[in-house]
Amino acid sequence: MSASPPPAEEAAPRHPKAPPIPPWPGLEVLEDEVVWGQRFALQRVRFRYARFDGTPSGILTWELWRRGQGVVILPYDPVTDRIALIEQFRLPALAAGLPPVMTECPAGLLEESEDPEASAARELAEETGLSARAMQRIGAFLLMQGGCDERVHFLCACVDLSETGATTHGLDTENEETRVLVLPAEEVFAMVADNRIQNAPAALALLWLQVNRARLRDEWTR
Repeated sequence: MSASPPPAEEAAPRHPKAPPIPPWPGLEVLEDEVVWGQRFALQRVRFRYARFDGTPSGILTWELWRRGQGVVILPYDPVTDRIALIEQFRLPALAAGLPPVMTECPAGLLEESEDPEASAARELAEETGLSARAMQRIGAFLLMQGGCDERVHFLCACVDLSETGATTHGLDTENEETRVLVLPAEEVFAMVADNRIQNAPAALALLWLQVNRARLRDEWTR
């Protein structure tokens, strides 16, 4: 009597942040593999796509950093016309040859199925100790479309900065430390113009505020 074959091994579950690439007209996925999967996932994909004239491209191999969705919050006080930014240590900035303490906006990742405004309120409290009286959606943007799928929701939060000074915040469980800076709006806009704000999310949010500042002051101070 022949022995029964050993049971087939079940495939490991796929990383929840790295689902297969969705179909698209003219796209041919030849290989789709998650090559690294811990907090985030790294996905390697071999594919062809349809060129603008309809002919197939050559075969490409891309690595995708799968991060999901995020949120960026710009805290603005329309009464005092001041902005709250944060400073924190960023290892990738140091790797890029920049000072590792960056001046930026509060930000974070959305929990699964979380509303961006709920995430913004949570991250604002965690990183600045502030609460929003109102929020204005700025837009949603890909920050690194050549290598990462992170889609970030940008919001401007109406806050009270009349008595807020330099304080530190952050989650101890994440070894996070953020230091709050409260500055006049004109001073912060000058920092963007002089390239002293060296990260795209903060610069984008501040340029939006520079355009929409008069409208927000009118709407939020009625």
